[in-house]
Amino acid sequence: MKLLLLDRRYPVSELEGFELVEEPQEDVVAMLTMSEIYVGEELFAQLPALRVVGTASVGFDHIDVEAAERRGIAVVNVPDYCTNEVADHALALLYALVRRIVDLDRAVVRGEWNAKGAGPLGTLAGLRVGIVGLGRIGNAVATRLLALGAEVWATDIAPVEREGVRMTSLDELLAGCDAITVHVPLTRETRGLLGKREIDSMKPGAFIVNTARGPVVDADAVYAALREGRLGGAGLDVLPEEPPTSPPAAPNLIVTPHAAYYSEEAEARSYRDCVSRIREVLSA
Repeated sequence: MKLLLLDRRYPVSELEGFELVEEPQEDVVAMLTMSEIYVGEELFAQLPALRVVGTASVGFDHIDVEAAERRGIAVVNVPDYCTNEVADHALALLYALVRRIVDLDRAVVRGEWNAKGAGPLGTLAGLRVGIVGLGRIGNAVATRLLALGAEVWATDIAPVEREGVRMTSLDELLAGCDAITVHVPLTRETRGLLGKREIDSMKPGAFIVNTARGPVVDADAVYAALREGRLGGAGLDVLPEEPPTSPPAAPNLIVTPHAAYYSEEAEARSYRDCVSRIREVLSA
């Protein structure tokens, strides 16, 4: 069976039994891609025998799923490979914002030694945190927050009741929460979900964390709100443009390089599980 390999990060050891090719051929039955490579109708048209395309990522917005469905091509991803990593990263960003960890560290590097030098510090206990998207990762974040004594609100397009979590509308969540953490996939409906209007409606001094996808949140609106003192801080692991043309800068802004998903174990698991799901489709 021929497999079109569009990204060499997939370990060859996981691809035993496939004949690997790097250019479209008419008898290719499977394809592996990654989030940086767009796959759509133009490529599908060159692969008449294609049965399945896989991506070792949670999101699949880089694949034209509708075009795949029209051609009877299955699309597989790995939505559960990095749940704990992303939940931990989101919580780490929120902790760093609430406790002003980065500002305090930089002050010490400058030779300063002042516990109050970064301004008021808070605690997660009692903080009202809103989760936008209560799926696998959102639920993992909720578990961590509840254990730390935070008050947890959430909103989701398909709300499922969970003990200890108040389900509410997006508008109410934005206006009422001390911090917001975003955990939705990038779709046509979620692109620009948190735009300027939504950012401006957030509670004064609130924090926002995004470990989902960059285009879900208007980063420029976040920077403006930080500079104007309307937001208390932002932790962004994803940006609309990656990498950015120039490093973003604003008060109490923490940016990490789309690293929330990463651990060595998670990366290995993503490749292994994606290939396994490709094999399941082909053997059906």
